[in-house]
Amino acid sequence: MPKHNTENERIKRAYFAHLQAARGLSEASIDAVAKAIHRFETSTGFRSFKKFHIEQVMAFRRRLDEAVAVRTGKPLSKATILQTMNAMRAFALWLAEQPGYRSRIRYSDADYFRLSEKDTRVAKAAQPRPVPTPEQIEFVLGRIPANTDIERRNRAVIAFTWLTGVRDGAAASLKLKHVSLTARTANQDPREVKTKNSKTQMTTFFPVGGAAQRIVEEWIEFLVSERLWGRDDPLFPATLVKRGPDCQFHTAGLARKHWKNAGPIRAIFREAFARAGLPGFNPHSFRHALAILGERSCNTPEEFKAWSQNLGHEQVLTTFTSYGQVSAHRQAEVIKNIGEERQRPDELRELVQRLAAIAGRA
Repeated sequence: MPKHNTENERIKRAYFAHLQAARGLSEASIDAVAKAIHRFETSTGFRSFKKFHIEQVMAFRRRLDEAVAVRTGKPLSKATILQTMNAMRAFALWLAEQPGYRSRIRYSDADYFRLSEKDTRVAKAAQPRPVPTPEQIEFVLGRIPANTDIERRNRAVIAFTWLTGVRDGAAASLKLKHVSLTARTANQDPREVKTKNSKTQMTTFFPVGGAAQRIVEEWIEFLVSERLWGRDDPLFPATLVKRGPDCQFHTAGLARKHWKNAGPIRAIFREAFARAGLPGFNPHSFRHALAILGERSCNTPEEFKAWSQNLGHEQVLTTFTSYGQVSAHRQAEVIKNIGEERQRPDELRELVQRLAAIAGRA
């Protein structure tokens, strides 16, 4: 069976260029589209897109239901299937405008790349995300050893994420000059920092308490005073790996360069929480934890708006709907407290009973 179609590859290349130049999609987003199209080609046996037929879409939909994820070995989630079908629908609409394909694909054909309303609701249903508590984060920070440069860096990146809520991609690309301990800020400059949607953001340290700020301050002081690093050096450097006398590669401290991606940071989080005997929370879960902390700490709409903006959200509703979901346990506590707060005190209840008795006798 063929593993590619030359004609398809040419038109796919044109489509990816369109997504990047005309629609401004990131490389990661384009990779996701490419994966969806490849799934469809695999389903059709890599037939030319010019031989498109709606029966191919129906067969493709059935195969998605039967497919399993390579990494987990479990059936594809409805969310993954929805993302795949949406990507193919957009591609079909674009193909219908291209020379050589207009007579083969109609705009209405793209509608077959839709899930049922029921499956769409399932795919879009909000799933409860595990979120660490401030106590768990402090426990982990206290359990991480700090005997080597690598260990101190690992502890600092977790503390910094809790203190600022920066995304792991931004943390991996920050330089020392982007953090001001005096102003207690982190400047996420998109010209040098990998921010979401290349947005500029000035983040002030959140008042999380505990040891986080002290750990970050000690880490920066260590890099500047003991390692003599400059403003353009990475805040969280990659691990230096060298070949030893045994011709094997070994960890040799800190490299004066950035990580290529955020993968090592996510691994640091997994290992730190596993070592503490806790679930493997990822860096993004800290943003959810900060949103919940903000809901409990802020006393006015203005305070919560500032807290939301500090997370990089332009709209407060983003913090509420995407990050501020009340856990089932907390939901029960809130409902119970509401009932307790509205119960009458004993003195008031006794007074009401006496008045009722008097009224009855009258």
